[in-house]
Amino acid sequence: MIIMDKRIDKLLISVSVSVVLLVVGLLYSFPERSQAVANRIFGAMTNIFGSVTLLFTFLGFLLLVGVAVSKYGKIRLGDEDPQYSTFKWVAMMISCGLGSATVYWAFIEWAYYIGTPGLGIEAGTQRAFEMALPYNMFHWGFSAWTLYALVGLPMCYHFYVRKNQGLSLSAMISASTGIKQNGFIGRLVDVMFIFICFGGLSITLGVSVPLVSRVLSSVIGIEPSFAMNVVLILVISVVYSLSSYIGIQKGMSRISNWNTKLAIVFCIFIIILGPGMFIINNIVNSLGLMLQNFVQMSLYTDSIGQSGFPQSWTIFYWLYWITYAPFTGIFIAKVSKGRTLRSVIVNTIVSGSIGCFFFFGVISSLSMERQLSGAVDMVGMLANGQDTLAIIEVMNTLPFSEIFMIVFCIVSVLFLSTTLDGAAFTMASTATPGLKENEEPHPMHRLFWCIALALVPLTMIFIGANLNTIKTAAILTGVPIIFIMIVMVKGWMGWMTEDGKAEDKKEATI
Repeated sequence: MIIMDKRIDKLLISVSVSVVLLVVGLLYSFPERSQAVANRIFGAMTNIFGSVTLLFTFLGFLLLVGVAVSKYGKIRLGDEDPQYSTFKWVAMMISCGLGSATVYWAFIEWAYYIGTPGLGIEAGTQRAFEMALPYNMFHWGFSAWTLYALVGLPMCYHFYVRKNQGLSLSAMISASTGIKQNGFIGRLVDVMFIFICFGGLSITLGVSVPLVSRVLSSVIGIEPSFAMNVVLILVISVVYSLSSYIGIQKGMSRISNWNTKLAIVFCIFIIILGPGMFIINNIVNSLGLMLQNFVQMSLYTDSIGQSGFPQSWTIFYWLYWITYAPFTGIFIAKVSKGRTLRSVIVNTIVSGSIGCFFFFGVISSLSMERQLSGAVDMVGMLANGQDTLAIIEVMNTLPFSEIFMIVFCIVSVLFLSTTLDGAAFTMASTATPGLKENEEPHPMHRLFWCIALALVPLTMIFIGANLNTIKTAAILTGVPIIFIMIVMVKGWMGWMTEDGKAEDKKEATI
C-alpha cells in the first residue's frame, strides 16, 4: 500500500522558484545581453570541459557494462517483485527520458550533418549522407542513455538496497559522503536540480508547442496563433497534471504504454506506405557504421581540423542529456523496484537505444529519401530557417498525410505529457524530506509542480523572452552536475564493494 506524505520543504521550493523567476525576469529585461553572456560562457565551458564530458560519458558506459556482466549485476533492488511488466517499465523510462523534441529532431537532425559533418568528412558528399543517420543514432543511443543510468543506478542502490531515506540527489550524496542534506551544499544541489528541470522542460514546451500548433494548423487549414499555443499548453498541462495526480500506476504507466505503441504503429505505417526498402536498408547500414565508429565518435575532439562539430553537437548533446539525467534517473529508480541491477542497466541503455534507433531510423530515412529523390529540399529549407515547414512537407508526401500529421501531434503531446509528469514527480520527491521506499509525494504537491512547469513557458512566450537563453543557462549547470554524478557513482561503487565483501565473508563462514 502506498502512503501519501504531506511533508514539503518550503524553503527549497521558495528558493528554487525565486531563482527561476529571477532568471526569467533578467531574460525579459535584458534579452540580447543575457543571450550574449550565456553563449560566451557556454562556448568557454564546452572548450574547457569538452574532453572531460566526452571521457566521463565514455568511461561511464564501460563502467556500466562491467557492472552488468559482473557478479554485482545479480543484486536485486528491494525484496518485492517488479510492479510493472517489462514493456510498461521500458515504455515509462523512454517516455520520461524523451520529450516531443525527439519527434522534431527525428525528421531534421540528419540534414544538419550534411552541411557540417563530423569526423572530418567533406560536406555534401555521399559519405556525409551515409554518416548522417549513424551520428543521429550515436547522439540518441548508448552514450546518451548511459548518462541517465549513471544517476538511476546509484539512486536505485541508495533507495532499495541501502534502504536510505530520501529520493533526491542531496539525500544520495548525504548518505554516501556524510555531507549534511540540509547544509549549504545539499541545498545548492537540490536548487540546481529544480532549476535545470525548469530550464530543460521550459524549452521543450516552448519549442514543441509551436511545432504541434503549426502541424495542426496545416491540417485544419488555419493560421497558427499565440492563442492556439496557449490552448495546446493548457491541454498538455491538464493531461499530465491529471496523470500526475492519480499516480504512476494508473496515470503515467498507461499513457506511456499507449504512446509507445502509437509511436511504433506510426513508424510501421511509414515503412509500409513510404519508401520501405530504403528505410530498412538505411537503418541496417547506419547501425553498422555507428557501431564501427562508436569509439572514435565518443572521443572525437577535432583538435586538428577545429571545425567545432564536437562542441556544437556531441558535447552540447551530452550536457543537454545531463540536464535531463537527474530527474529521469530518479524516475528510473522509482519504477525499477524489484528489478536487478543488470536488468536496469540493460533495459536503460539497450532498450532505450533500440527504441531511438528504430524511431530515428524510420523517420530520418523517410526524410532523407525525400531529399535524395528531390521531393523535399530538407537541407535547403533548414538553411532558410523553415524547419517546421520541412517536417510538414515530408509528411505531405505520404498517402493519408493528414492522418499521419494528426498522429504526429498526438505522439508529440503524449511525449510531452509523460516527460513533464515524470519531472513533476521527481521535483515533488526532492522537495519531500525523508521519503521512504513505500511512499510517494502527496498528489497536491505533485500538482503544484505540474502547474509551475506549465506557467514558466507560458510566461516566457507571453513576454517574448528568448527561450534559447534559459536552455543555455540550464545546460551550463550540466558541467557541475557531472561532478555531482561522479560523487554519486563513487558512493555507489563504495557501497557495492563493501556489501560484496561482507557477503563473501558471510558465505565463507557458512
